[in-house]
Amino acid sequence: MYTRQNQKNLTSAQKKRFTAAVLEVKRTGAYDDLVRTHNEYFVPDRDSKLRVGHMSPSFFPWHRRYLLQFERLLQAVDPGVSVPYWDWTADNSPVSSLWAEDFLGGTGREGDRRVTTGPFAYEKGNWEITVGITEARFLTRNLGRPQNPIALPTAAELRWALDDPTYDTSPWDSTARGGGFRNKLEGWAAPKSERWRNHNKVHQWIGGHMTGGTAPNDPAFWLHHAFVDLLWDRWQLRHPGSGYLPAAPLELGDLQRGRVIALDEPMPPWDLTPRDMLSHQGLYRYE
Repeated sequence: MYTRQNQKNLTSAQKKRFTAAVLEVKRTGAYDDLVRTHNEYFVPDRDSKLRVGHMSPSFFPWHRRYLLQFERLLQAVDPGVSVPYWDWTADNSPVSSLWAEDFLGGTGREGDRRVTTGPFAYEKGNWEITVGITEARFLTRNLGRPQNPIALPTAAELRWALDDPTYDTSPWDSTARGGGFRNKLEGWAAPKSERWRNHNKVHQWIGGHMTGGTAPNDPAFWLHHAFVDLLWDRWQLRHPGSGYLPAAPLELGDLQRGRVIALDEPMPPWDLTPRDMLSHQGLYRYE
Protein backbone atom coordinates (compact mmCIF):
# COMPACT_ATOMS: atom_id res chain seq x y z
CA MET A 1 0.00 0.00 0.00
CA TYR A 2 1.39 3.37 -1.00
CA THR A 3 0.10 6.95 -1.07
CA ARG A 4 -0.66 9.26 -3.96
CA GLN A 5 -0.01 12.77 -2.73
CA ASN A 6 -1.30 16.16 -3.72
CA GLN A 7 1.41 17.56 -5.95
CA LYS A 8 1.48 20.85 -4.02
CA ASN A 9 2.75 18.96 -0.95
CA LEU A 10 5.69 17.25 -2.66
CA THR A 11 9.16 18.09 -1.43
CA SER A 12 11.90 19.09 -3.85
CA ALA A 13 13.41 15.64 -3.43
CA GLN A 14 10.10 13.93 -4.23
CA LYS A 15 9.63 16.03 -7.35
CA LYS A 16 13.13 15.15 -8.48
CA ARG A 17 12.56 11.42 -7.93
CA PHE A 18 9.26 11.50 -9.80
CA THR A 19 10.59 13.35 -12.83
CA ALA A 20 13.74 11.20 -12.90
CA ALA A 21 11.62 8.03 -12.96
CA VAL A 22 9.42 9.45 -15.74
CA LEU A 23 12.49 10.29 -17.80
CA GLU A 24 13.86 6.77 -17.33
CA VAL A 25 10.58 5.17 -18.44
CA LYS A 26 10.72 7.44 -21.49
CA ARG A 27 14.31 6.41 -22.22
CA THR A 28 13.38 2.72 -22.30
CA GLY A 29 10.63 3.26 -24.86
CA ALA A 30 7.90 2.04 -22.49
CA TYR A 31 6.50 5.56 -22.12
CA ASP A 32 5.86 5.94 -25.83
CA ASP A 33 4.18 2.52 -25.84
CA LEU A 34 1.73 3.91 -23.27
CA VAL A 35 1.05 6.93 -25.47
CA ARG A 36 0.27 4.58 -28.37
CA THR A 37 -2.11 2.61 -26.17
CA HIS A 38 -4.04 5.72 -25.18
CA ASN A 39 -4.25 6.88 -28.78
CA GLU A 40 -5.48 3.46 -29.94
CA TYR A 41 -8.34 3.45 -27.43
CA PHE A 42 -9.31 7.08 -27.92
CA VAL A 43 -12.36 6.22 -30.01
CA PRO A 44 -14.99 8.93 -30.56
CA ASP A 45 -18.63 7.95 -30.33
CA ARG A 46 -19.23 8.75 -33.99
CA ASP A 47 -17.18 5.62 -34.78
CA SER A 48 -18.90 2.24 -34.83
CA LYS A 49 -16.05 0.53 -32.96
CA LEU A 50 -15.85 -0.44 -29.30
CA ARG A 51 -15.37 2.60 -27.05
CA VAL A 52 -13.53 1.71 -23.89
CA GLY A 53 -11.30 4.66 -22.95
CA HIS A 54 -13.48 7.69 -23.61
CA MET A 55 -17.06 8.77 -24.21
CA SER A 56 -18.26 5.61 -22.50
CA PRO A 57 -19.02 4.20 -19.03
CA SER A 58 -15.61 2.51 -18.77
CA PHE A 59 -13.83 5.89 -18.79
CA PHE A 60 -13.07 5.63 -15.04
CA PRO A 61 -12.08 1.95 -14.66
CA TRP A 62 -10.09 1.97 -17.91
CA HIS A 63 -8.01 4.97 -16.83
CA ARG A 64 -7.54 3.52 -13.34
CA ARG A 65 -5.90 0.47 -14.88
CA TYR A 66 -3.94 2.62 -17.31
CA LEU A 67 -2.53 4.77 -14.49
CA LEU A 68 -1.56 1.65 -12.57
CA GLN A 69 0.40 0.40 -15.58
CA PHE A 70 2.34 3.65 -15.71
CA GLU A 71 2.85 3.71 -11.95
CA ARG A 72 4.26 0.17 -11.96
CA LEU A 73 6.77 1.22 -14.61
CA LEU A 74 7.82 4.15 -12.42
CA GLN A 75 8.14 1.92 -9.37
CA ALA A 76 10.31 -0.53 -11.28
CA VAL A 77 12.74 2.40 -11.58
CA ASP A 78 12.20 3.81 -8.08
CA PRO A 79 9.95 1.88 -5.65
CA GLY A 80 9.39 5.04 -3.62
CA VAL A 81 7.65 6.92 -6.43
CA SER A 82 3.90 7.18 -7.01
CA VAL A 83 1.76 9.36 -9.27
CA PRO A 84 0.83 12.63 -7.53
CA TYR A 85 -2.51 14.25 -8.22
CA TRP A 86 -3.32 17.79 -9.29
CA ASP A 87 -6.41 19.44 -7.83
CA TRP A 88 -7.15 21.85 -10.66
CA THR A 89 -9.94 23.58 -8.74
CA ALA A 90 -7.36 24.88 -6.26
CA ASP A 91 -4.06 25.10 -8.16
CA ASN A 92 -5.61 26.86 -11.10
CA SER A 93 -2.98 29.26 -12.36
CA PRO A 94 -0.18 29.03 -14.96
CA VAL A 95 2.17 29.96 -12.10
CA SER A 96 1.03 27.18 -9.73
CA SER A 97 3.81 25.00 -8.35
CA LEU A 98 2.91 22.27 -10.83
CA TRP A 99 4.43 24.32 -13.65
CA ALA A 100 7.68 25.23 -11.90
CA GLU A 101 11.12 24.70 -13.40
CA ASP A 102 11.83 21.90 -10.91
CA PHE A 103 8.69 19.92 -11.75
CA LEU A 104 6.73 19.86 -15.02
CA GLY A 105 8.00 23.09 -16.53
CA GLY A 106 5.77 25.90 -17.76
CA THR A 107 3.73 26.97 -20.72
CA GLY A 108 4.90 27.02 -24.31
CA ARG A 109 6.55 30.02 -25.90
CA GLU A 110 4.55 32.30 -28.15
CA GLY A 111 4.35 31.15 -31.73
CA ASP A 112 5.04 27.42 -31.71
CA ARG A 113 3.92 26.67 -28.08
CA ARG A 114 7.21 24.92 -27.41
CA VAL A 115 7.89 24.15 -23.73
CA THR A 116 11.35 25.50 -22.94
CA THR A 117 11.50 25.09 -19.15
CA GLY A 118 11.68 22.11 -16.84
CA PRO A 119 12.97 18.54 -17.32
CA PHE A 120 10.65 17.85 -20.28
CA ALA A 121 11.88 20.72 -22.44
CA TYR A 122 13.20 19.45 -25.77
CA GLU A 123 16.46 21.33 -25.28
CA LYS A 124 17.32 19.15 -22.29
CA GLY A 125 17.64 16.22 -24.68
CA ASN A 126 15.44 13.78 -22.75
CA TRP A 127 11.93 14.39 -24.08
CA GLU A 128 11.33 13.96 -27.80
CA ILE A 129 7.77 13.47 -29.05
CA THR A 130 7.65 10.39 -31.25
CA VAL A 131 3.93 9.55 -31.10
CA GLY A 132 1.44 12.14 -32.27
CA ILE A 133 -0.44 13.88 -35.01
CA THR A 134 1.90 16.83 -35.50
CA GLU A 135 5.37 17.20 -36.93
CA ALA A 136 6.69 18.82 -33.75
CA ARG A 137 9.29 16.75 -31.90
CA PHE A 138 9.00 18.99 -28.84
CA LEU A 139 6.36 19.14 -26.11
CA THR A 140 3.78 21.90 -26.56
CA ARG A 141 1.49 23.71 -24.10
CA ASN A 142 -0.63 26.83 -24.09
CA LEU A 143 -1.69 27.21 -20.45
CA GLY A 144 -4.96 29.12 -20.13
CA ARG A 145 -5.10 29.75 -23.90
CA PRO A 146 -4.39 33.52 -23.56
CA GLN A 147 -5.48 34.34 -27.11
CA ASN A 148 -8.93 32.85 -26.37
CA PRO A 149 -8.98 32.50 -22.58
CA ILE A 150 -10.43 29.48 -20.83
CA ALA A 151 -10.57 28.88 -17.08
CA LEU A 152 -9.98 25.65 -15.23
CA PRO A 153 -13.07 23.99 -13.71
CA THR A 154 -14.38 25.44 -10.48
CA ALA A 155 -15.39 23.65 -7.30
CA ALA A 156 -19.04 24.36 -8.23
CA GLU A 157 -18.63 22.67 -11.62
CA LEU A 158 -17.12 19.69 -9.86
CA ARG A 159 -19.98 19.49 -7.33
CA TRP A 160 -22.46 19.54 -10.21
CA ALA A 161 -20.96 16.24 -11.38
CA LEU A 162 -20.32 14.68 -7.97
CA ASP A 163 -23.88 15.36 -6.80
CA ASP A 164 -25.42 13.22 -9.54
CA PRO A 165 -26.33 9.84 -8.00
CA THR A 166 -26.54 8.02 -11.35
CA TYR A 167 -23.26 6.64 -12.70
CA ASP A 168 -24.12 6.86 -16.41
CA THR A 169 -27.14 6.90 -18.70
CA SER A 170 -28.20 5.82 -22.18
CA PRO A 171 -26.96 6.25 -24.88
CA TRP A 172 -23.72 5.81 -22.89
CA ASP A 173 -21.71 8.27 -24.98
CA SER A 174 -20.85 11.97 -25.20
CA THR A 175 -24.48 12.85 -25.96
CA ALA A 176 -25.87 11.44 -22.69
CA ARG A 177 -27.68 14.50 -21.37
CA GLY A 178 -30.24 13.02 -19.00
CA GLY A 179 -27.80 13.06 -16.12
CA GLY A 180 -24.99 10.77 -15.14
CA PHE A 181 -21.81 11.38 -13.19
CA ARG A 182 -19.51 9.87 -15.84
CA ASN A 183 -20.45 12.22 -18.65
CA LYS A 184 -20.61 15.27 -16.38
CA LEU A 185 -17.15 14.57 -14.98
CA GLU A 186 -15.60 13.47 -18.27
CA GLY A 187 -16.88 16.77 -19.55
CA TRP A 188 -19.13 16.32 -22.56
CA ALA A 189 -22.33 17.21 -20.72
CA ALA A 190 -21.77 20.96 -20.77
CA PRO A 191 -24.30 23.80 -21.15
CA LYS A 192 -24.95 25.05 -24.67
CA SER A 193 -22.81 28.08 -23.93
CA GLU A 194 -19.77 25.88 -23.30
CA ARG A 195 -18.08 23.02 -25.14
CA TRP A 196 -16.44 21.33 -22.15
CA ARG A 197 -16.66 20.82 -18.45
CA ASN A 198 -14.39 19.30 -15.80
CA HIS A 199 -11.95 16.68 -17.19
CA ASN A 200 -12.22 17.83 -20.81
CA LYS A 201 -11.83 21.47 -19.86
CA VAL A 202 -8.51 20.73 -18.15
CA HIS A 203 -7.12 19.17 -21.33
CA GLN A 204 -8.16 22.28 -23.27
CA TRP A 205 -6.74 24.64 -20.65
CA ILE A 206 -3.31 23.01 -20.90
CA GLY A 207 -3.47 22.95 -24.68
CA GLY A 208 -0.79 21.64 -27.00
CA HIS A 209 -0.30 17.90 -26.88
CA MET A 210 -2.92 17.51 -24.14
CA THR A 211 -5.79 18.19 -26.56
CA GLY A 212 -5.74 14.91 -28.51
CA GLY A 213 -5.50 11.15 -28.30
CA THR A 214 -1.77 11.34 -27.65
CA ALA A 215 -2.29 13.53 -24.56
CA PRO A 216 0.04 11.37 -22.38
CA ASN A 217 2.94 12.88 -24.34
CA ASP A 218 2.61 15.57 -21.65
CA PRO A 219 3.45 14.20 -18.18
CA ALA A 220 0.78 16.53 -16.79
CA PHE A 221 -1.68 13.93 -18.10
CA TRP A 222 -0.92 11.54 -15.24
CA LEU A 223 -1.42 14.12 -12.47
CA HIS A 224 -4.67 15.22 -14.07
CA HIS A 225 -5.98 11.66 -14.29
CA ALA A 226 -4.86 10.78 -10.78
CA PHE A 227 -7.21 13.54 -9.61
CA VAL A 228 -9.97 12.17 -11.87
CA ASP A 229 -9.42 8.78 -10.22
CA LEU A 230 -9.66 10.38 -6.78
CA LEU A 231 -12.93 12.05 -7.82
CA TRP A 232 -14.41 8.68 -8.77
CA ASP A 233 -13.55 7.60 -5.20
CA ARG A 234 -15.35 10.65 -3.79
CA TRP A 235 -18.42 9.93 -5.90
CA GLN A 236 -18.54 6.31 -4.70
CA LEU A 237 -18.35 7.45 -1.06
CA ARG A 238 -21.07 10.04 -1.63
CA HIS A 239 -23.40 7.56 -3.35
CA PRO A 240 -22.79 4.13 -1.76
CA GLY A 241 -26.01 2.74 -3.23
CA SER A 242 -25.05 3.63 -6.79
CA GLY A 243 -22.99 1.36 -8.97
CA TYR A 244 -21.41 1.07 -12.38
CA LEU A 245 -23.82 1.13 -15.32
CA PRO A 246 -24.63 -0.64 -17.54
CA ALA A 247 -24.60 -3.57 -15.15
CA ALA A 248 -25.38 -6.07 -17.92
CA PRO A 249 -24.64 -6.20 -21.66
CA LEU A 250 -27.08 -4.09 -23.66
CA GLU A 251 -30.09 -5.68 -25.31
CA LEU A 252 -30.05 -6.94 -28.87
CA GLY A 253 -31.08 -4.10 -31.13
CA ASP A 254 -29.54 -1.39 -28.96
CA LEU A 255 -27.26 0.67 -31.20
CA GLN A 256 -24.67 0.78 -28.42
CA ARG A 257 -24.51 -2.99 -27.98
CA GLY A 258 -20.93 -4.13 -28.60
CA ARG A 259 -19.70 -0.55 -28.39
CA VAL A 260 -19.71 0.00 -24.61
CA ILE A 261 -18.40 -2.15 -21.76
CA ALA A 262 -20.79 -3.57 -19.17
CA LEU A 263 -19.76 -4.29 -15.57
CA ASP A 264 -18.40 -7.79 -16.18
CA GLU A 265 -17.08 -7.45 -19.71
CA PRO A 266 -13.31 -7.25 -20.35
CA MET A 267 -11.72 -3.89 -21.10
CA PRO A 268 -9.04 -4.22 -23.78
CA PRO A 269 -6.09 -4.26 -23.89
CA TRP A 270 -6.34 -6.00 -20.50
CA ASP A 271 -8.26 -9.07 -19.39
CA LEU A 272 -9.91 -7.05 -16.64
CA THR A 273 -13.48 -5.85 -16.19
CA PRO A 274 -14.87 -2.64 -14.71
CA ARG A 275 -15.83 -4.70 -11.64
CA ASP A 276 -12.15 -5.54 -11.15
CA MET A 277 -11.35 -1.84 -11.03
CA LEU A 278 -14.16 -0.58 -8.79
CA SER A 279 -11.80 -0.34 -5.82
CA HIS A 280 -8.09 0.27 -5.31
CA GLN A 281 -8.07 -0.79 -1.66
CA GLY A 282 -4.88 -2.60 -0.80
CA LEU A 283 -2.99 -0.94 -3.67
CA TYR A 284 -2.85 2.76 -2.94
CA ARG A 285 -4.63 5.52 -1.07
CA TYR A 286 -4.97 9.26 -1.48
CA GLU A 287 -3.70 11.62 1.20
